[in-house]
Amino acid sequence: MDLSTGLQAAFLGLLEGLTEFIPVSSTGHLLLAIDLIGFRGPPGKVFEIAIQLGAILAVCWLYRARLFGGLFRVASDTSVQRFYGNLFFGVAPALVIGVLAHGFIKTVLFSPWVVSIALIVGGIAIIAIERLKPAPAVHAVDDIRFRLALKIGLCQTVAMIPGVSRSGATILGGVLLGLDRRVATEFSFHLAVPTMAAATAYDLFKNRASLDGAGGLVIAIGFLTAFLAALVVVRAVVGFVARHGFVPFAWYRIAIGSAMLAILLLR
Repeated sequence: MDLSTGLQAAFLGLLEGLTEFIPVSSTGHLLLAIDLIGFRGPPGKVFEIAIQLGAILAVCWLYRARLFGGLFRVASDTSVQRFYGNLFFGVAPALVIGVLAHGFIKTVLFSPWVVSIALIVGGIAIIAIERLKPAPAVHAVDDIRFRLALKIGLCQTVAMIPGVSRSGATILGGVLLGLDRRVATEFSFHLAVPTMAAATAYDLFKNRASLDGAGGLVIAIGFLTAFLAALVVVRAVVGFVARHGFVPFAWYRIAIGSAMLAILLLR
């Protein structure tokens, strides 16, 4: 591994960790960044999978008490049963559609053009949702019911279009469905764990022929930087959106999507 490849791996890991849990699309940013810097990592999608796993583990660590603390009480505690049930109903639509449409998504939609347009359209949608959102009726994660979790899960499936943003689809979908901003953001983080874990496992299976240990140091650098960056972002973003809303992210999406479109058109 040369120095340039190591620095690129660190940059991409940092980018994944910074963008995975805010409504700007980590997948979109990675596609655009890899295309712009010409990163050539290990074969297949192993590097992208590894840095996504780093971001997942950051959320697992920060929310470990909520995510895993109820496992031994699930048979007797109705609030724990509701929490895990909400995660199940929230992730189910993405699992079904992801398996059925995996090939189409990876071969057709993973394009810098699609990402750029989705970033701009998503930014406009965020501004509209912030203006039209209903008054919040759900003020705690424990108040979410199965039907509402399923509706948020259906919103999440829109994020299979690169550039839309998984966290953006779930958070803004939750806000439209009556969740308080903070509650929508926290539930999005919780829902990220089974969703991203399932997607990572499926991608690992599909790319199993590439898992030969090559480029291990490159993968380790990207994994570690993604983990550390996600730790910082997840701690900060809940308070930020509670105070400022999502409009700053919308303008950022529009700016970065427009800049990328200009670059693509000038090539």
